[in-house]
Amino acid sequence: MKLMKLEIVTPDGVIFNDEVKQVTLPGSEGEFGVLADHAALVSLLDTGVIVIDTTDNKEISVAVDSGYVKVDEEKTLCVVDGAVALSGDDSSLAAAIEEAKELLDKSKNSATAIAAAKSKVESIGKRY
Repeated sequence: MKLMKLEIVTPDGVIFNDEVKQVTLPGSEGEFGVLADHAALVSLLDTGVIVIDTTDNKEISVAVDSGYVKVDEEKTLCVVDGAVALSGDDSSLAAAIEEAKELLDKSKNSATAIAAAKSKVESIGKRY
């Protein structure tokens, strides 16, 4: 499977920068997936969870509050206002989930988008 570069950047720095198989993004018009060789586009990102399929067949989730994504055939760049990676052992994952919920609560997006994102964050915690 062909890979693409994914970079997630916040005002505080880079959250993620690596080769991935696929990424699912919370677009302002709904979730959408991006693979390598995707047609170029620019889209707003809504409050939600970015789901990354890594090269070693793992799934990484990153809660984001808003921003935009620029996709071209070889790279996907997400520039977001705030982000929290949802991974790690039990204690660090629990702390990350709480941090993600706080980030989402501060979002200026619709209550529906915030509730859906918080639900997704909580379901990630239940998987581990």
